[in-house]
Amino acid sequence: MNECFGKKFILNGKLENAHSFDNSTVYEGDSVYEVIRVTRNNPVFFHDHMERLESSVRIQKKQMIADITAIKKDIIRLTKSDRKKEVNLKIVFNYNKNSFNYLIYYIEPIYPSEKQYREGVRGILFYAERKDPGSKVINHKLRSSIFHKLILEGGYEALLVNEKGQITEGSRSNIFFLRKDTLYTAPDNLILCGITRKHILDICAENSIRVKLICVKADRITDYESVFMTGTSPVVLPFSQIDENLFNVSIPLIEELRRLYIIKAEESINRFRSE
Repeated sequence: MNECFGKKFILNGKLENAHSFDNSTVYEGDSVYEVIRVTRNNPVFFHDHMERLESSVRIQKKQMIADITAIKKDIIRLTKSDRKKEVNLKIVFNYNKNSFNYLIYYIEPIYPSEKQYREGVRGILFYAERKDPGSKVINHKLRSSIFHKLILEGGYEALLVNEKGQITEGSRSNIFFLRKDTLYTAPDNLILCGITRKHILDICAENSIRVKLICVKADRITDYESVFMTGTSPVVLPFSQIDENLFNVSIPLIEELRRLYIIKAEESINRFRSE
């Protein structure tokens, strides 16, 4: 299945037709990547994603195949030639032996429905941890294992549990637990720090919402009344259930965090347009 969702894509700075897209340029060798939400043809939190891309490349001891200025120009070129109202965009630096490739392309988004925001989704516990949690790299083997378990168990997202029995993050999200008036989320050094998570933490600081950077033990999740994920596609999405444990989704704080995040996202789009 062709991963490119659209009519066009960028390959090494050139605009190409989607029919020539080759998945092997992404999945063979090593790949560092970013996924950015695009709203009305504008990337959300562009500069935050670029900072993380540079950080991932540095952690993996690779080199930037394209600079930020070139990436911005290519995103604008792609969004003008293939317009989408709401979509996710993937930036990939692929290092395959002596061949380096740089790609920008749309991927099919899976956004939660209003019903899922209202009623929550099902999560599962998955015992695994990332090798280099601070960098965003493609791990096809881990992703496939998680995907198959999610299908078998009817889950929306997998919560990763490390060898100490601690929940660190989601397979494609960050995780927050709520108890009384305090949020709990894993410390930065144990996870891939998501862009959405970063702005949720900023919102909490700005609104005097207490946050503790502590990992929750998998066998203690019932000590918490609510759990939600943050990410590029889900934004702020509550869990109604994790394995067989049920959680409250009717929490005004979760909806308020989502509302305030959307305001910040709009501000970032306006900044991108004005530059």
